[in-house]
Amino acid sequence: MKHHGKTLEELIKLFGISNQLVENDLDRVEREFSINLNRDHQKSLEKDPDYYPQIDQEIRQEASVMSGHYEIFYSLEKSIRSLISDTLEAAEPSGWWGSGRVVQKIKNDAEGRMKKEIDTGVTPRSNEPIDFTNFGELGEIIKNNWDVFGAIFNSPKAVERIMANLNTLRAPIAHCSPLAEDEVVRLQLSVRDWYRLME
Repeated sequence: MKHHGKTLEELIKLFGISNQLVENDLDRVEREFSINLNRDHQKSLEKDPDYYPQIDQEIRQEASVMSGHYEIFYSLEKSIRSLISDTLEAAEPSGWWGSGRVVQKIKNDAEGRMKKEIDTGVTPRSNEPIDFTNFGELGEIIKNNWDVFGAIFNSPKAVERIMANLNTLRAPIAHCSPLAEDEVVRLQLSVRDWYRLME
């Protein structure tokens, strides 16, 4: 079932991302004005009561602000990977990763990152090679499979531009640097732009 060209699953994902944007804005209002809106918003990680308070208050405040941006970005990145996997799985049920739908360089790079992580001895983040691709590579996978994704997105150039924006925004979020105010706006617009690609 489709509504304005979107499937129910796409509408639910859009609703979830929109909700996270609103939650992020409410978190910011609570922090900036030192008020409690009684939203019962729980932090998922307990802070060490002995050592965490020794970290400079300014750094802790910055981390609190960045956590909302990370949550939005994490959700968007996971939903993009899921959309790509689900779409290509429907096109190649016997296994899209090895079917020629992904160019060899992207496969080699992703599988190399996967092996490097396994070799460190830590628990691998995933068993799926797509989870080891970056935004540039995800954009290439979409463009190289436009026969499938052309039915979902309205422009390959727009996909490329938005994926490049997301890749740029990912760096400060992933490397514990604060997002400038303009970049926060850019993140919010990029989320909206991504879903507009499917209209």
